[in-house]
Amino acid sequence: MECADRQQMHEIQSKRLTAMIQRIYDHVPFYRNKLKEAGIEPGDIRSVDQLKDLPFTTKGDLRDNYPFGLFTVPQSEVVRIHASSGTTGKPTVVGYTQQDLEIWAEVVARSLTMAGIHSGDTIQIAYGYGPFTGGLGLHYGAEKVGATVIPISTGNTKKQLQFMTDFGATVLACTPSYAAHLGESILKEGIDPDRIKLHTGVFGAEPWTNEMRKEIEQLLRIKAFDIYGLSEVIGPGVSMECECQCGNHVHEDHFIPEIIHPETLEVLPDGELGELVFTPVSKVAMPLLRYRTRDLTRLHREKCDCGRTLVRMEKCLGRTDDMLIIRGVNVFPSQIESVLMEMSETTPHYQLIIRRENNLDTLEVLVEIDEKNWSDSIRELEGIRNRIDHNIKSTLGISAKVRLVEPHSIERSEGKAKRVIDHRLLH
Repeated sequence: MECADRQQMHEIQSKRLTAMIQRIYDHVPFYRNKLKEAGIEPGDIRSVDQLKDLPFTTKGDLRDNYPFGLFTVPQSEVVRIHASSGTTGKPTVVGYTQQDLEIWAEVVARSLTMAGIHSGDTIQIAYGYGPFTGGLGLHYGAEKVGATVIPISTGNTKKQLQFMTDFGATVLACTPSYAAHLGESILKEGIDPDRIKLHTGVFGAEPWTNEMRKEIEQLLRIKAFDIYGLSEVIGPGVSMECECQCGNHVHEDHFIPEIIHPETLEVLPDGELGELVFTPVSKVAMPLLRYRTRDLTRLHREKCDCGRTLVRMEKCLGRTDDMLIIRGVNVFPSQIESVLMEMSETTPHYQLIIRRENNLDTLEVLVEIDEKNWSDSIRELEGIRNRIDHNIKSTLGISAKVRLVEPHSIERSEGKAKRVIDHRLLH
């Protein structure tokens, strides 16, 4: 599948899409009504080329049909349920049949193989186990490739380091921000680097830049790979970087990607930046039609040097709902991360604080200085602050108040890092 030519992939996608349309029409009243409103009968769809004519699904639709309104199978066939954290309103609920779990394990196994992970590896999974899909998603894929799994879940950094050294973990899987924290903790605890056997990292669940990648690779002495997924589509393993690291290969025989304009909703050509949309055509319990991810990226279809023909998606710039509009300028946290990570004096930990003062938006950037550059010399620190200030203004086109803070003063996250505090939303 990973090396299928475009014609073969077109046939696979068309066959699976037509079967999926019939299934959701027959078993999900929400989709039956949506398709009827669009004047579409299941027999009208014969090719993946017609995907652009079909209606979208949003996160709001999942919440409106909470908890099981989008399932195509009876509860007796659902063998597992996952859910988002639901920090805003109801969580989004996802169901899996046994076949869904087998497909999920397969795409994660493919993904890990892209990063060179095999049966001789020991993979420490420090993603959360539970309703979040990260931990269990990686777990079964790792077992499928024959790797030894350490299912430690998130948190308890001392225990993480003990297991990592005592059990000889060769692969670390967690969020990039937690990987950076573990790397700092190894230095802080004075652990002999030779006791750390890691060679590969599999990081995802939050946007991270290539600059952050370099920082983590230096801290942990590994090669870091990006894994992408979202629970609504299946979980981690929707796409993954290969050794060429020129974009994430999408397992498009299972998840058909599109890029749309976030406002006009028109499908954009390859190479153009827009919102990523997925149709998981092989999913049984809860297939979604053209699910709007809110992630911003581009697609490329040229054959990769690794030999795979699967479409590639660039690292996500951010999410449309993460985009901050400050004094009329669109700002993504990843842009500021890129600026900070290019500087040798800063750590990978920062926060953006947005306020509204006298009807004017202000941006404050808290930047953590690393220990070797934290100095009593006001002149030295002021020089660092001025350079950060200049680089942010050059990148974003707006000025920000830069505040340098002591090493380890920004709270570390064991899951997804909280980068943005927007006080405009709190009033």
